[in-house]
Amino acid sequence: MRRFLTPGWLGLHATAVVLCVAFLGFGWWQFDRAQAGNDRSWAYTFEWPIFALFVVAMWVKMIRDELSDDPSAKAPQVIEEPAEAEVKREMIRRHEEEDPALAAYNRYLARLNSETHRRD
Repeated sequence: MRRFLTPGWLGLHATAVVLCVAFLGFGWWQFDRAQAGNDRSWAYTFEWPIFALFVVAMWVKMIRDELSDDPSAKAPQVIEEPAEAEVKREMIRRHEEEDPALAAYNRYLARLNSETHRRD
């Protein structure tokens, strides 16, 4: 539990408390306006507390994620190269000899393709 007392976590706790209090205060303010005759404020009366609940839900989710943090999940994953990668590289080499602009574009597409697979 000491990890939740670091400066970063203390800042998150303080931010969550300040946002919840502010959102509930805004809801109360809109409730007062709605009772004074402002019909539009009735929607905001219920909207602001929902925002406060969202802050609490995200705060709880962040804490649960931190507690269930698996050290093996942080280990870098080895990305295996597909079998056809060598064939594709050979095709690019052949195209490079024939059309350098097309080869450069193919290298660009291959790099983009490999970057998108790393993020999955």
